[in-house]
Amino acid sequence: MTTRPLLIELFTEELPPKALKRLGEAFAHSVQASLANHHLLAPLCVVTPYATPRHLAVLLSAVNDAAPEQRFSEKLMPAAIGLDATGQATPALLKKLASKGLTHFNVSQLQTVSDGKQDYLVAEGQAPGASLKATIQGAIDTAIASLPIPKVMRYQLADGHTSVDFVRPAHKLVVLWGDEVLPAQALGLTSGRQTMGHRFLHPEAFDLPHADQYESLMAEIGQVCAVFSTRRERIEKALLLAANKLSATIGEGVEVEALLDEVTALVEAPAVYVGEFEPRFLEVPQACLILTMRLNQKYFPLFDPSSGKLTHRFLIVSNMPISDPSAIISGNERVIRPRLADAEFFYRTDLRTPLHQRIESLNQIIYHNKLGSQGERAERVKRIAAWVGHTLGADVAQCERAALLAKADLTTQMVGEFPELQGLMGCDYALSDGEPDAVAQAIATQYRTRLETPIAADQAVTAALFMADRAETLIGIWGIGLAPTGERDPFGLRRAALGLINAFEQLCAGGLLPINQTTDLSLRGLLQAAWECFTQRDLLLPQTVDQVYAFVIERYRNQLNQIPRSVVDAVLTIDPPIHQVLARIEATMAFSQTDEAPSLAAANKRIGNVLKKAVEGLNKVSHPDPQLFQAGAEQALGEAMARVAPLAHVDMQSGHFAQALSRLASLRTPVDTFFDDVMVMVDDPTIRQNRLALLGELHRVMNQVADISKLSA
Repeated sequence: MTTRPLLIELFTEELPPKALKRLGEAFAHSVQASLANHHLLAPLCVVTPYATPRHLAVLLSAVNDAAPEQRFSEKLMPAAIGLDATGQATPALLKKLASKGLTHFNVSQLQTVSDGKQDYLVAEGQAPGASLKATIQGAIDTAIASLPIPKVMRYQLADGHTSVDFVRPAHKLVVLWGDEVLPAQALGLTSGRQTMGHRFLHPEAFDLPHADQYESLMAEIGQVCAVFSTRRERIEKALLLAANKLSATIGEGVEVEALLDEVTALVEAPAVYVGEFEPRFLEVPQACLILTMRLNQKYFPLFDPSSGKLTHRFLIVSNMPISDPSAIISGNERVIRPRLADAEFFYRTDLRTPLHQRIESLNQIIYHNKLGSQGERAERVKRIAAWVGHTLGADVAQCERAALLAKADLTTQMVGEFPELQGLMGCDYALSDGEPDAVAQAIATQYRTRLETPIAADQAVTAALFMADRAETLIGIWGIGLAPTGERDPFGLRRAALGLINAFEQLCAGGLLPINQTTDLSLRGLLQAAWECFTQRDLLLPQTVDQVYAFVIERYRNQLNQIPRSVVDAVLTIDPPIHQVLARIEATMAFSQTDEAPSLAAANKRIGNVLKKAVEGLNKVSHPDPQLFQAGAEQALGEAMARVAPLAHVDMQSGHFAQALSRLASLRTPVDTFFDDVMVMVDDPTIRQNRLALLGELHRVMNQVADISKLSA
């Protein structure tokens, strides 16, 4: 057995940058999995993925030319069918052996194994291991076929007749096992050892003598940094160094990280240069400038570290490390200047028309042909926001104002050019028009996926618009029959549901929706209020509120998948106010880990079953009469209940769910003794109904926080 490194590389036209990292990882993983399945990887084999704009490759440090022999066990057929009366092979067995390629086996070499019902004939032995040369083609085919390609393109090969489908046209295929080229074909290419370097710095092809020289030769000859993560680290280090020299920062957050990934996928030999633009452009809202630099030009804007404000300089990640980059810098500055000038023009033009004068124009924008215009939608959101604001004690007039102005920036030139600025431009224009800060902030926040911080009283208008917008979307879109199906959710109803859940959580965290209070601002109340704001309710499905409510709760259940399902089900089964769910789950989780929990959960389940069978008797007696208690265990449970129930009720009223559950611990012994010593369904109807009433009260006390029977194994 010989072990050598294996290199597989595809050289292509520029690959899609946003998918490059994932493509490289998937290609490497698939090749590794294929070879591992054939037992061709040596112990401690290291897998290195490579991904550049034009190279997709993987290096496996230790691959065997052949796998060791593999023991196999093949179950053939029942012995009664495979052997005749004399113990010889039947035609059926001979046919089976031939189909399995086991004709070299005779009857004496077969094993007889029983599955407890009948005896089976089994062929056991050693099979030759797979060879690398015979396996490599399948591994390449599988890797290419399983790539997560965002969009496949079809192109014609050099013969002028054959077409292939791939993410981008491929020009070379390298398959090197050590210094040996393994024969393989893919995408109309035949394997070799020749590859290409940087498009400009080394446009000529060159040979790879050995697989393990790939990374070093790509850097030394091809002028390409082939490892995605290494290239990214170099770019980030160079960006930070350049920013520090200018006493600035590149910012932080997911947008910066995503841009780092994207520019890493755009260059093979990164170099960072500094560009600048006229300071007068800084009069435009910095969100506009940041967006056009990051999104359109892939530049890194620079910020003042003390104030966080945008400066008039930016960093360029170039694919050309050269001694005199002045042409590159001036060229990029010429490109960015018209973009900023457009933003400046759009902004100054938009300021001439106040937001409130744009509301009428929303009637010309169709929201949905069944639900009317954006103007009609704004009126519905206005009424819902007013209802939410009223329940929160917010300024209702400001809630209504924010809802009316929320979508007005859709008619501005700036948002028309940069749709990503919806809400942000509305906020800026609102402030310029002299609208209250609370109204402007609500407009800016409306498109966020979630509210990141607890909602205090000064953010109530923001919460009102955020919740009203999502409630209107859920009721309206669901109501006209456009509920999500499978992976399809074009109107973002799943995202809207999670937004509502988040809003209730943050209202609770901020104290506007206290944990110990149940107010009109419930999930069902909000959805009902949204339903009533549709003037043509005959267009909506009659069960919309119930269905949307169930949908949101199910999304919550899925969101809580890191918590034991039994705990989540225990809480959600009793349908508590949604802002109390997390606190109840925390309390139930703690209770489930106590020594008393299993016994009480099992007893609770038993009580539930008894009560289901005796609903008629339970309706006749709502509370037990202590004078009718007979057995000592019955008396003891009644006394324990008399002590625990009032205290648990106070705990529930105070929102102390953990304390309410902990009080159940004292009931374990009297509950266990009751079921050991007392017959509930006795012949005497008065005693039977009294005992059912006792169990009914016990059931209510035990299930105030959660249905603890769900904790029973």
